Parts: sequence; structure tokens; C-alpha cells
Amino acid sequence: MIELTIMDTPEKKTIKLDKKAAMARAEHYCAYQERSQQELRDKLYEWGLRTDEVEELISELIQTNFLNEERFTQAYVSGKFSIKHWGKVKIRQGLKLKRVPDKMISNALKAIDYDEYLKTILDLALKKLPAVKENDPYKRKYKLVSYLLGKGFENDLILEVLKANDLP
Repeated sequence: MIELTIMDTPEKKTIKLDKKAAMARAEHYCAYQERSQQELRDKLYEWGLRTDEVEELISELIQTNFLNEERFTQAYVSGKFSIKHWGKVKIRQGLKLKRVPDKMISNALKAIDYDEYLKTILDLALKKLPAVKENDPYKRKYKLVSYLLGKGFENDLILEVLKANDLP
């Protein structure tokens, strides 16, 4: 039996989970959205499972294809770029925090279309520019570049896009 502590109320509730119940919860957790192995591992430890049980469940979920690190990485890259408009630097950092292997990160980042990437930098710059309240052109450019760097885009690409489009 596995004990699970739920913290939804001030007093703690503990639920007894056997391996089958833990597997069912883990399957549901993975089916809801793509997860990295580390996210699932953290969640299983949070549920109070022991190390050997956690690794066994992860292994079974990989075999049944509930857990697929490559699929997770591709979904993460796609979502963060197309929805959140993050650059490759920020996406890479997010995946590293989830302990995704570097080679897998690099392969997933290659899926981003270069022209679409440059267009996103330009679109974000054009959208941000009216909000930059600065008269000095150097400070204006600095604020715009800082914003785009914060979104995770590479400095050389930012400067290239700004120069090609005669932006400050």
C-alpha cells in the first residue's frame, strides 16, 4: 500500500493507494497533457511513492506510451513558440529545467521554421514599439532589444531583424 497526502484542506488527509491505483492516477496525469519524465517523477514523489516504485511506474508508462519524452519536447517547443512567442533561448532553458536531454532539445528546436522565427521577432518588435515611452533613439532601441531578449530570442537575430526593417 502507498500513502498519499492531500493538502486541499487545512488538516491533512491520507489516502491508501496500491500500485494499481497509483498507476491509474499517473496514467490520467500523463493523458491530460504531455509530461516530461522529471515532471512525472516529481509528482509521484509528491504522492509519497518510494524510489523503486517511482522508477517502476515510469518504466511501465514509457512502455505503454503514456510517457514519451520526445513527444513532450516537441509539444513543449511548438506550444511555447507558437502560443507564448518564446525564443529558442527561453525554450531551451525551460526544457533544461525539466531535465530533457540536450540532443532531444536541439532536435526539437530545429523544427522551428527560420522564416517564421524571424517574422515572430519582427511582429513582437512592432507590437512593443508603440508601448516604449522613450524619446532617445538609443534608449528606445535598448528597451526594445531588452524586451526581445527577455522573450528568449538571440541578440544577433534581434539586431538583424531591427536593422533590416529600419526599426530603432
